[in-house]
Amino acid sequence: MNPICKLFNIKYPIIQAGMVWCSGWKLASAVSNAGGLGIIGAGSMYPEVLREHIQKCKHATDKPFGVNIPLLYPNIQEIINVVLEEGVKIVFSSAGNPATWTKIFKEKGITVVHVIANTRFALKAQEAGVDAVVAEGFEAGGHNGREETTTLCLIPMIKAAVNIPVIAAGGIGSGKSMLAAIALGADAVQIGSAFAVAEESSAHPSFKNKIISSAEGDTKLAMKKLVPVRLLKNEFADAIAQAEAAGADRTELLELLGRARAKLGMFEGDMENGELEIGQVSAMLNKIKPAREILQEIWQEYLSGLKSFRDLYDVTI
Repeated sequence: MNPICKLFNIKYPIIQAGMVWCSGWKLASAVSNAGGLGIIGAGSMYPEVLREHIQKCKHATDKPFGVNIPLLYPNIQEIINVVLEEGVKIVFSSAGNPATWTKIFKEKGITVVHVIANTRFALKAQEAGVDAVVAEGFEAGGHNGREETTTLCLIPMIKAAVNIPVIAAGGIGSGKSMLAAIALGADAVQIGSAFAVAEESSAHPSFKNKIISSAEGDTKLAMKKLVPVRLLKNEFADAIAQAEAAGADRTELLELLGRARAKLGMFEGDMENGELEIGQVSAMLNKIKPAREILQEIWQEYLSGLKSFRDLYDVTI
């Protein structure tokens, strides 16, 4: 049995990424009901909002689901208290040191996965006792690793470095890209952008439409002096690019970023002044669909790709 399917007790080795302003209980439960692993993104939620989403997700699915927790958030203890109080069984941690919280999660019987972007942090996560890692390549949307290592290079390096399951992320939005990730050694895939445009995604309709109308080269990594983030082009992204080209320091960039910029764009629908976080695979997305349909299309294309290899090389897979 696939190690990730066994670890999470799911049908397909497909995980929906925990995305700020996109992945509430509706999306997470829809993906879990379809046989994947749905993830509630706690990064955009106050503690009591997160509690509400967890409770609604419990009512909407009897399948496993998880919560993504960015560990660097100032109210991290409150977020973790909610997760523990609500009996969440799976946590995906990111943006911080997994050694700080993994032991506490594990003592409560929680399965823990940490998101990394390089070998050094993969080894630290393994040492901290996590059950698996998400290896996220440079193509991914949202916050990225500073090394700018692509998924094609990252996955085999992480697979060779650790002895726990590896989940590939970054640039994966189809069955063909899933097949490539599995061929590189991944045990499963985590998919963000393709699910950001699901009908059940909490992203604003204007953001979804901008994603499916985007073209090659319409995203760019920005704000490396702060925390690197991949943004869809708009007036805000252009302003950031101009400031960086002029040598803006952290203080200037923080002033330009302001507060709640991602909420303004991704959740409230300001397509010019908002921060629009999305991956390079957005250029391949062209339709808003139910999450179940997205997952099934990816899985069927993956199986079709396996069959094509079998037929092409006349081998048994």
